[in-house]
Amino acid sequence: MVAAGIAHLTTQRQEFQAQVPGWFPLDEDLTVVSSGVVEIALGAAYVALPRHKRLIGGLLAAFFVVIFPGNVAQYLEGTDAFGLDTDRKRLVRLFFQPVLVLAALYGGGWLRRSRS
Repeated sequence: MVAAGIAHLTTQRQEFQAQVPGWFPLDEDLTVVSSGVVEIALGAAYVALPRHKRLIGGLLAAFFVVIFPGNVAQYLEGTDAFGLDTDRKRLVRLFFQPVLVLAALYGGGWLRRSRS
């Protein structure tokens, strides 16, 4: 997450801007910078605050859900970014977002059985 956040702010900034849907009410650059800062913060907090992994994992899962409409818009609008230059590639990518949500929930301990 930290690396992705840094990419939002530096080398991949234009690629991320291309993924912001035209209907989104905020400026594309503001959206990319803001989401990059959130990714850096969540990634750093996950590592630095192990006692709060449950909360951070839940926030990270929520973040992945919140950005999902942008991924859907990229597919529907046919926007090329990050090598996703065909409808098929953009569609396949949509199925990986739930995997990220589940990974965040698992990492936060939300999907583990409690030992009673």
